[in-house]
Amino acid sequence: MAGPKTPSSAAKHAHATPTTAGASKRANTQTVASSTTSSSPAAASASKAALDTLWGAYLNTTPSRLKTVDAFLVFLVLSGVIQFVYCVLVTSFPFNAFLAGFASTVGQFVLTASLRSQVNAANRTLFKDVSPERAFADFVVGSVVLHFFVFNFLG
Repeated sequence: MAGPKTPSSAAKHAHATPTTAGASKRANTQTVASSTTSSSPAAASASKAALDTLWGAYLNTTPSRLKTVDAFLVFLVLSGVIQFVYCVLVTSFPFNAFLAGFASTVGQFVLTASLRSQVNAANRTLFKDVSPERAFADFVVGSVVLHFFVFNFLG
């Protein structure tokens, strides 16, 4: 006849099961982690080679005018990131000033990206009626209007 289980033996049995399950989970996690880290150097070298190929093709095939526009686009992205980080970390006291500056950066980025797409020789078939001079004039007028609204938003 089996007697009732004592609390101490039931506690020992219940305690042993999670420990075994936890150990097997840790073993599985270590196995997965070691399998992903072993293929990581190969993936890193493949992605580095792809980026090197992309950068080399960009340097060799992109006209200098577009490289200048791209440099300005990178500046605008960095300016927007710096403004956002400053607002989050330091202060956003004149919040309308942050909004005006950030909107100016985003708006100028959009106008510049539009200019880049219109003056790119590869897109000549899409913009048959727009000459590079007309695209630049549109960019300048759009920038003046954008900054007029930004200046008025500052108060």
